[in-house]
Amino acid sequence: MIDLYTWTTPNGRKVSIMLEELGLPYRVHPINIGKDESVQAGVHQDQPQQQDPAIVDPDGPDGKPISMMESGAILIYLADKAGKLLARSGRARYEALQWLMFQMGGVGPMFGQTHHFLRAAKEQVPYAIERYSKETRRLYGVAQRPPQGSCLSRQ
Repeated sequence: MIDLYTWTTPNGRKVSIMLEELGLPYRVHPINIGKDESVQAGVHQDQPQQQDPAIVDPDGPDGKPISMMESGAILIYLADKAGKLLARSGRARYEALQWLMFQMGGVGPMFGQTHHFLRAAKEQVPYAIERYSKETRRLYGVAQRPPQGSCLSRQ
C-alpha cells in the first residue's frame, strides 16, 4: 500500500486523484502545512523539499521501497507503475508529458500567484495583480488553442 503524505493543496489533490483513477491502494497521512507539520513530523525527512505531496511506495522499482516528492514526478511514477493513463513510449507519451510540464511550470504557479495576490495578500499590489492576471489569461489561451497535430487538438 502506498503512503501519501499530503494536505488539501492543489498538488496534493492531483496525486490523490491519480491514485483513485489508477485504482492503486493507498493510505493518506494528513500533513498540516499551515502548522509546518511536514518538517516537524519528519515523516519524509529523506525528501529534500519536505513538503506535500510525497509518497512512499514499499513496492517500488525492482521490489525495493521508493520515496518520491514533487507532484509531477509522482504522477509519472504512478502512471508507469500502473501502466495506465500515460503511454509507455512514443509521440503520445511526449505529448502528455509536455502538457504536464505546462501545468507544472505555468498553470500551477501562475494561477496560484494570481489567486494569492487577488484574495490572500495582506495588501493589494497592483503590479503583481496585473502581471499574474495577464499571464493567467495567456495560459488559458494556450490551453484553449493546442497546437495542430497535438493529441488535444483532436478532441
